[in-house]
Parts: sequence; C-alpha cells; structure tokens
Amino acid sequence: MATITASASSAMQEAAKTPTASPPRATAASTASPARYRPSPLVIFSACLVLIGAGGPLLLRVYFVHGGQRLWLSALLQISGWPLLLPPLCVSLFRGRRHGIANLLLPPRLVVAAAVLGGFYAVSCYVYAMGSQALPLSTSSLLLATQLAFTAVFAFLFVGLRFTPFSANAVLLLIIGPAVLGVGPGAGKPAGVTSKAYWTGFCEGIAAAALAGLVLPLVEVAMERYGRRTGPAARTPPPYSTVMQMQAVMGAAGTIVCLLGMAIKSDFGALRSEAAAFGLGETNYYLVLVWDAVAWQLLNLGIMGLITCASSLLAGIMIAVLLPLSQILAVMFLHEKFDGPKGIALVLSLWGFASYMYGEKVQQKKLEAQKSELLQQQQQVGSKTGDLELAAP
Repeated sequence: MATITASASSAMQEAAKTPTASPPRATAASTASPARYRPSPLVIFSACLVLIGAGGPLLLRVYFVHGGQRLWLSALLQISGWPLLLPPLCVSLFRGRRHGIANLLLPPRLVVAAAVLGGFYAVSCYVYAMGSQALPLSTSSLLLATQLAFTAVFAFLFVGLRFTPFSANAVLLLIIGPAVLGVGPGAGKPAGVTSKAYWTGFCEGIAAAALAGLVLPLVEVAMERYGRRTGPAARTPPPYSTVMQMQAVMGAAGTIVCLLGMAIKSDFGALRSEAAAFGLGETNYYLVLVWDAVAWQLLNLGIMGLITCASSLLAGIMIAVLLPLSQILAVMFLHEKFDGPKGIALVLSLWGFASYMYGEKVQQKKLEAQKSELLQQQQQVGSKTGDLELAAP
C-alpha cells in the first residue's frame, strides 16, 4: 500500500525542524537506512472493511432491478447504518475511561463540521441513487471510480497534495476510462431504459463521484483543523473511537436529511405497497434493505478509517479498487453483459490505478532518500559543533 505524498511531506518538514546542533549520539540512530513503510493495523483493517462493503452497491442495484423506486430510501440505506457503531463505540469509550472520557470525545467544532459534511454526503448518496436507478452496476461502479480524479483535484486545492507525473497520468486515465462507456451502440444500456434516461443517469453518476470527491478531502481538512492531537500523540494514528464517532455523527446528520426527503416525497406510506410488489417477495424486500444498510455502513466506516488514519486520497484509491470487484459481482449475480466498451474502460481504470500506486512507491523512495540525506547533514553539523566545543579553551 502506497504512502501519501502530503503525509510524507509533513514528515520531512518535521525532520527539518530538528535542531542542527544535536549531539552525534542523538542522530546516529536516525541516519540508519530508512525503514520500509508498513501501514498501521488500523489502515489495513479499514481497507478490509471497504472491500467487504462492496456488497452495498450490488444490493442497491438489486433493489432497483426488482421494482424499488424510492430514491430517498435508497440514499438512506447508504448512510443509516450508523447505529451499528454505538455498541462498539460505547465499549471503546468505557475501556479508555482511565484517560478521561472528555479526552476521547470529538471536539464540539469537529462535531459541527462532521454534521455539515454528513448532510453533503447524504446529497451525494441521493445523486448516486438517481444514477444507479438507470445504469447497470458495472457502469455505475466505473463512474464512481472517477471520484479518485475529483478527490485528487480537491485534495490539491484543500489539503495541499502535490501531483507527480504518475498521479497526473492516473487522474487522466480514470477520466478517459468512463468516457469510453458511451462508445458504440447501446453503450451497455439496460433493457427498458431509454437513451435519455441512460445519459441522465450517466451524468448523475459523474455528479455523485464529484460530490464524493469533494467530501473526502473536506473530512480530512476538518480532522486536521479541529480534531488532530498535538505533541507526541500527533505522530500516532488516532484511536478508532475517533473514527466511529466521526462516522456516527456524519451518519446521523445524513439520516436526518434523508428522512426529511422521504417525508416530502411521501415515501413512508408507499413502502408497504412497494414491498408487496417487490420482485423477490415481501420478506426478501426487507432483507435487501437491512443487509444493504449493513454493507454500506462497513464501506463508510472503512473509508472514514482511511481518511482519519491515513488520508482522503488513500480512501479514494480504495474506492477505485472496488471497481474490478463490482464488475465481477455484477456479471455473477445480476447477469449483466460485459461488452467491449466496459472492458476498455476497466483496463484504463486499472491502468490508472496501477500508475498511481507505482508513482507513490517511487515518490516514497525519493522522500526517504531526501530525509536520510537531511539527517546525515544534521549529524555532520552536530559532529563539527561537538568538536569545536571540545577544542574551545
């Protein structure tokens, strides 16, 4: 797993602030060959949650294929699973009570920021549901993968991410990949969907990716500004209770927005009739809703963990990793056609992802070499200063 350029650059800045007059013994250990980057267990755990949550988009498409039509309900499914976090969150806070519960809770300003971002995320989920209603799962997944390009752009604007030739190539490929979906007759259009509805859903899928790409860096900005710890604790990943609290606050705020939307559209009264007419049966209707909410919650929790413990760009990369998995699930369970344009788009998207990962590996080696050279210079200066002090009368 690659490291993030912005995070590595901050490490360089911290190293540059080290006093140059440090004694040789203090810097001798630092000049050793740089340790190989190893992601923290929390980052690995969050990445696994993202992969497990791949069933969320699949079940959402099942809902639409078999007669579901409620957009605000489908948006609610993507964000309303946050109550599942309350038991483990309470256990985590209880176990850490010796450090003071107040020190483990989110600062008030971060709570407000998370609530606002949760509302934006609910809108993103609604737009994604609009696109998913008219698009096959494989197509909507390819469009959602373009959020990495939007995440990179917004991370450049808000977080200070620096582009490399590899990351710029990845962004370009991830934009071209979904564009080729419109090539050829039909372009993967599902049966019974008009061309106007298909292209409207196509644009809605791009809009949902753009909104998701905006929310991810803003969450990182909110964490940096209002939630990051100071002192030695800032160098270690935050506790996972912070991740769960952020997700719970965003989920609660987004749930309120979705419930208001359902009330305006009179969705509550139509649920019983929709369940009765569902293609898989009334019981399976409610099972699809419940398990879809659970899968989306795992996906959201994993994304929040990656943002909190690493960066928003890494979270965007993991969402792009879901692309080939979604393609396989769509072909296996929904019997969707995997035609030529989709194959080309998939290859271009995977090529872009591989380009980014390789670029991050090269950039990490470069940063580690620069850091090692800087520490060696500090050691030499410290040695000369110590010699001058010994030679002084």
